[in-house]
Amino acid sequence: MNRRIQGILLLLLGGAVVKISINGTYLRYVKAGLRPLLIVAGVLLVAVAVVTLWQELRPGARAHDGHDDDGHGHHQSRIGWLLLLPALGLLLVSPKPLSSFAAAKSGTVTVSAESDYPPLPAGDPAQVPLLQYAARALLDGGRSLTGRTVELTGFITGGPDGRPALARIVLNCCAADGRPIKVALTGQAPAGLADGTWVRAVGRYSTEVGKDPLNKADIAYLEVVSWQEIPAPSQPYE
Repeated sequence: MNRRIQGILLLLLGGAVVKISINGTYLRYVKAGLRPLLIVAGVLLVAVAVVTLWQELRPGARAHDGHDDDGHGHHQSRIGWLLLLPALGLLLVSPKPLSSFAAAKSGTVTVSAESDYPPLPAGDPAQVPLLQYAARALLDGGRSLTGRTVELTGFITGGPDGRPALARIVLNCCAADGRPIKVALTGQAPAGLADGTWVRAVGRYSTEVGKDPLNKADIAYLEVVSWQEIPAPSQPYE
């Protein structure tokens, strides 16, 4: 593989990274906070590609055929073409976010204690992430939730005792390490919805606690007073 082709492959890869960072597709791969780093990485790849192509295409530039004196040129050429795979993957393939299938195969995240649970944000109902609700319910005894109406958003998955639960995939870094956080539903819980259906549920703290059959971790409950089916959000992960 000559340097011109290497430059073109780098240009494709860098352009693909910049593209998914701008149009929001990157949220299917990594956390939202990594967007600036992705843009910087993509721009750097494009810059390296442009410099490489300029050096090769300028008048008087020496041609490179990609062969080494020790006979390993063909092997290195084949490895270089592997750069085309991630570029094509980012440009042509748009994978669906992790959802109910992943949640059904993995136990709920074990929530960790915080030093302090501040009051919920103003508004009725208060919008609370699933992971934060679970932590407040299981580790704070629901003290910061008592007397308030909350709104949780997630997709339907199976919960304890066959009842439905809301779930959302939690990322440490990227989709590869995603794990579900599950909140079981009681009260006027959704019925007859397929797993993976996105729902916005409004309800109150419930003292009931269940066990995830996959990893025996505790699952908090929400007493639902109303719910609404919604489209999948542009940012599906927590």
